[in-house]
Amino acid sequence: MDPGPGAAPIQTDCETELETKTNRSSSLWSWWPSWRPTSMSLLKTTESKILACIKNDLWARFVTLANQDRIWTLSLTNKGTPKSAEQAPKTPLVMVHGFGGGVGLWIRNLDALSRSRTVYAFDLLGFGRSSRPSFPSDAAKAEEQFVDSIEQWRQAVGLENMILLGHSLGGYLATSYAIQHPSRVSHLILVDPWGFPERTKPETQQSEDQGAEAVKRPTIPRWARAIVSILSLFNPLAVIRAAGPWGPGLVNRFRPDFKRKFEDLFDDDTMTQYIYHCNAQTPSGEVGFRAMSETLGWAKRPMLQRVHLLPPSMPVTMLYGARSWVDSSSGDRAAEIRGKAHTKVLLVDDASHHVYADQPDDFNKDEEESLVKREQ
Repeated sequence: MDPGPGAAPIQTDCETELETKTNRSSSLWSWWPSWRPTSMSLLKTTESKILACIKNDLWARFVTLANQDRIWTLSLTNKGTPKSAEQAPKTPLVMVHGFGGGVGLWIRNLDALSRSRTVYAFDLLGFGRSSRPSFPSDAAKAEEQFVDSIEQWRQAVGLENMILLGHSLGGYLATSYAIQHPSRVSHLILVDPWGFPERTKPETQQSEDQGAEAVKRPTIPRWARAIVSILSLFNPLAVIRAAGPWGPGLVNRFRPDFKRKFEDLFDDDTMTQYIYHCNAQTPSGEVGFRAMSETLGWAKRPMLQRVHLLPPSMPVTMLYGARSWVDSSSGDRAAEIRGKAHTKVLLVDDASHHVYADQPDDFNKDEEESLVKREQ
């Protein structure tokens, strides 16, 4: 039953059971809750404060998959918009967050994008408030577990067709999903997608490839390579959990940008607290990401090697932040591979990797215009 406009998520027996299962999922971490100032309940409380900003009709609930994993899901509609009896419902938009994120990060976009169509947003398997199962160490199998959970989610929700939007890691997984289930995706939107380019060769190797007469460029110092090698033994966000009671302060110190991006909505640490609670839980999706990535964040299975498998007629929109660490040339390369007729690459000025939060008005406008154009 729809809780009504702007309803906050309600704690249910299912949610309590999920939290219990999560806390029992790994004996290795069983003693850490007393050391880390976090819990699923604290994550829920922080997220509820964020979702209270939503003005459109919100339904927040767990969607149970066929394998009994649960995916935390938001669906938004604008029931105040009059619709004629002859008007066909618009294709719903499904939003997939990036690494270490959750549905709360879309807070500046959900209302705007749900004015004319239903919008769904969910926490990826292993992230946020969704189930946190174990992931395999094999890159292909880890990717498949993510993609299969998205397909199971679609089946459980009952969507026949969707516009699929993914940010960063979500963009990578959305592309993989669209390749495997093309009939379910009417339009693929990739926002600063991770994992597209192939890893560049070491500079010494490039010099060798260019011939013996080529001048060798300086290589990465041994001490830097040693640090990277050590860090690669741990999950990417292990330091947040290892910091214990200092974890929230660590997030505030190293990611103050998250507070700035949402300062017109919150004048406190709500967003950095949300990031902390999302990632201080038992690692799960983070383990899957580590299996899929190489040193320094390159994908073991670069998506540019597979982008040709997308149906040629499937519209693909790629949106990049002009100040992002993600190189937009990957989008240009994808357009060359697929053919520019059905691939559009956009660059958003004064935006970093989190385009949707840095320039929400431009982001929302670009997405809505793109969707309307594709449906005409």
